[in-house]
Parts: sequence; C-alpha cells; structure tokens
Amino acid sequence: MKDHNIIVKPLITEQGTHLSGKISAYAFEVNKDANKMQIRGAVERLYAVKVDKVRTANRKGKFRRKGRTSGFTQDWKKAVVYLKPDYHIDLF
Repeated sequence: MKDHNIIVKPLITEQGTHLSGKISAYAFEVNKDANKMQIRGAVERLYAVKVDKVRTANRKGKFRRKGRTSGFTQDWKKAVVYLKPDYHIDLF
C-alpha cells in the first residue's frame, strides 16, 4: 500500500488537539487493512518525524435511520501516533 492509502485523514478533534499539545500524540483515520508497522512508516515518511509508538482501535459504524430506511455508517480504524520528544506535526 502507498502512504496516502494508509493514512486516510487526520482526526482534528478537541481531544486530539489537547493530546498533540501535551504529549505529542496525533490521531488519524487509517486504512482498515493497515498494521502498526505500516502506519508508523507512512507517518514518518509523510510528515518527516520519528514515531515512538502506535495505538490502534477498530471503530464500529453507528446505527442511522432516514425515514423508513435504516442502516449503519461505515466501520473504520483509528490510530493514535505518539512521537518522540522534539518532534511535532503542524496539522492546522
């Protein structure tokens, strides 16, 4: 997989902003088939940083209803990437 296919998008939330300022941890939505080593390599190459550790979580889709039809949103995978000291990513 290519780096841009592994990292789908950065997750910019209130909690993510707090973690990035305090402990240099950044959250990303990643490809469901990517493992921790692929995520580590993609972040290091795309953002020119050194990664300390990677935590992943598989997120289930939520139930949604629109009129008579109902279904679920898509399942996705979240990765929290912790950087080594003296490194940071300028996301916004």
